[in-house]
Amino acid sequence: MGCIILLIGFVTLVAIGYFFVKKKYSYWEERGFPHLKATFPMGSVWGVGYKKHVSLFFQDAYREMKGKDVVGGMYFMIEPTLLVMDLDFTKTILIKDFQYFHDRGVYVNERDDPLTANLFGLSGQKWRVLRGKLSPTFTSGKMKMMHTTIIAVAEEFGKFLQPYAKKGEEVEWKDILARFTTDVIGNCAFGVDCNSLKDPNTEFRQVGKKIFQFGAVGFIKILFIQVFPNAAKALRMKTNSDEIANFFMKLLKDTIEYREKNNVKRNDFLSLLIQLKNTGKLEGDSVDLGKLTFEELAAQTFVFFGAGFETSSAAMSFALYELALNQEIQDRAREEIKSILEKHEGNFTYDACMELKYLERIIQETLRKYPVVDNVLRTATNDYQIPGDNRVIQKGIALAVPVYAIHHDPEIWPNPERFDPDRFTEENIRNRHSMAWMPFGEGPRMCIGMRFALMQTRVGLATILSKYRIDVTQKTPIPMVFSAASPFLSTPGGMWLKIEEIS
Repeated sequence: MGCIILLIGFVTLVAIGYFFVKKKYSYWEERGFPHLKATFPMGSVWGVGYKKHVSLFFQDAYREMKGKDVVGGMYFMIEPTLLVMDLDFTKTILIKDFQYFHDRGVYVNERDDPLTANLFGLSGQKWRVLRGKLSPTFTSGKMKMMHTTIIAVAEEFGKFLQPYAKKGEEVEWKDILARFTTDVIGNCAFGVDCNSLKDPNTEFRQVGKKIFQFGAVGFIKILFIQVFPNAAKALRMKTNSDEIANFFMKLLKDTIEYREKNNVKRNDFLSLLIQLKNTGKLEGDSVDLGKLTFEELAAQTFVFFGAGFETSSAAMSFALYELALNQEIQDRAREEIKSILEKHEGNFTYDACMELKYLERIIQETLRKYPVVDNVLRTATNDYQIPGDNRVIQKGIALAVPVYAIHHDPEIWPNPERFDPDRFTEENIRNRHSMAWMPFGEGPRMCIGMRFALMQTRVGLATILSKYRIDVTQKTPIPMVFSAASPFLSTPGGMWLKIEEIS
């Protein structure tokens, strides 16, 4: 009798689960949205993270549903999600009606994982207040202040490359450029000489690498956390390991204590944050921005480091890849760099770097073809009626703008696989939709560190191209393949390219 009761109970639970999931997967059909098919347990995203990078999945979905509507439905596991497929509507949610879509829906757990409470992840009023405090630290004047620090690291970087260039060696650029950007960010964010160029096994570099080392199992964990954030918080789940959190917290505590005790001042990001922590104001500015707590300071410094070194190094490696495949573009960039250097007596001054307009177009085209952050996420914070439509996007629904797919849409970018920096002449930019290129997002929540990222990328590439020629080898990944489990666009086997001295 007991076995029969257990069997009936089991069958009942399975039936309830079946009808629950079936009801979930009818969400978009009931509301009149075009949508992708879904099957339990992954919904519409089978293969993402272990067979296919999420950017390519979004591209396939974009191509399948584009033209049917301004948005299309899909399911991340059992959660309904919208894919935005129209540039005008993209502008609506990111800028015009931003008040309905101001949150990213990123997992934040201040209690168990305080480093997640950063500007990228925070929502609502907490985000608004923090953005107001931090925006003055990323002005062009503050970037100019940090430029000398970047140049000092770049000079060491140029010397580091010389022995490889003399021998005309094959170089794995993905790691080398990450070591360069680690040293740059380490200096600018923490005021620490990381020396990862000289020693790739320094603790700073090793911990930095672990931030984005997920693997297939880790990817599933992150997916679960994002889809079921309340359950994840109840289970006290973290996105950062204790090793990573403890390292950065101790490093910051020790560095701040040393600076305050010895009255040390440096032209870096940490110095600006310490000013906000102690006074709520930036030196030379009378505006009271409000004080930062130590935990707030740590979270912002952490995300500045993590996002800054990985994204910029990836962008530079993709730029070198395209320049190796397109030698005439590389030569033109080198001639511009040499001309600007002669004008500025051989110095990469801030003004000299800002004058590298063709190199800037190369970076823009690289970020068009390889947008390292390949999609923009938003969450509806209130019910929102689509303009000119009776359908409503309900509060809590996540939306994804498929940046990679848009950047490779032939109707927006003719012959999108061709690398052509002249797409970014002033005239061509003026004639395109303002949402056609958005590697840093758009609107009030666009990347606050964009100026810094572009500056260190420009300096890094100019340092390499001014002295060395880059070419393909048998190890160069042709055609390009992306790592499936990586949160950013990256190559699974590294970026192998040859480096030679220019005679």
